[in-house]
Amino acid sequence: MANPKYKTSRSKTRRRRANLKVEIPNVIECPSCKAPTLPHRICTSCGTYKGRQVFKLEKEAAK
Repeated sequence: MANPKYKTSRSKTRRRRANLKVEIPNVIECPSCKAPTLPHRICTSCGTYKGRQVFKLEKEAAK
């Protein structure tokens, strides 16, 4: 296996690690139930997407 020829400087290491950060996901409000959801995904609390019912949830079907 290849080994590095020279020691990597602190600035080069820190510059590389500066991009390894966790980003906050973009969260929007569901138009029908106002629950926080990810964009372009089915709402997990009410089961709607773009204003129409996509699937029924088990807890709503039991009622």
